[in-house]
Amino acid sequence: MFVMTIDQKDSRNSADRVPELLDLLGTLDLDLPFERTVGDEVQGVTSSAGTVVDAALLALRQGGWSVGIGVGEVSLPLPASSREAGGDAFVAARDAVERAKKTGDRPPLAVASAGTGPGAAPETVAAVAQAEAVLILIARLVCGRSPAEWRILEHVEPHKWGAKTEAARMLGVSPQAVSNAVRRSGWQEEWAARPAAAVLLERADRAAGGNQS
Repeated sequence: MFVMTIDQKDSRNSADRVPELLDLLGTLDLDLPFERTVGDEVQGVTSSAGTVVDAALLALRQGGWSVGIGVGEVSLPLPASSREAGGDAFVAARDAVERAKKTGDRPPLAVASAGTGPGAAPETVAAVAQAEAVLILIARLVCGRSPAEWRILEHVEPHKWGAKTEAARMLGVSPQAVSNAVRRSGWQEEWAARPAAAVLLERADRAAGGNQS
């Protein structure tokens, strides 16, 4: 299972953005939906690695959020709220978000497992590190795009034949302008790499002894 803890950065000097983030993440299918846990922090639980990738990149695109992903066991049966749940994955998510806050110029995202501390199995440490590395590479693409590029990319449906032509017609711009935005932004590379990130998260979860769906 995966637990995600997402914390607002510099919340003491900015408006509360939690409701906005909850609306955004509310479109995702989770085992326990995201909810405010304490202060400016939200938490959710899912058995889907693909959903983890989607949620992480949605939050990072908004800017101003630190994303922690915990992999491992969650106590079953699940309660009605993540605030009432427990398990190693919750501890790992807390460790991950605290580390994500200290990543400097790197996208503020981290993956952790309760089994990656001193004496942890090498395969668990490696699996968690590999999942984090690929997510960071994808996050760099997402976080590095300009508003002008996003205005175009929002209309380019991934993996759809003719999507760029359709977007150009909808936006009233040239197909070349859309193609340039797609190329510069790494749009196709992002969507090609998302499944790989999900596979690596699943591997990390298995290595950490997480609940299997």
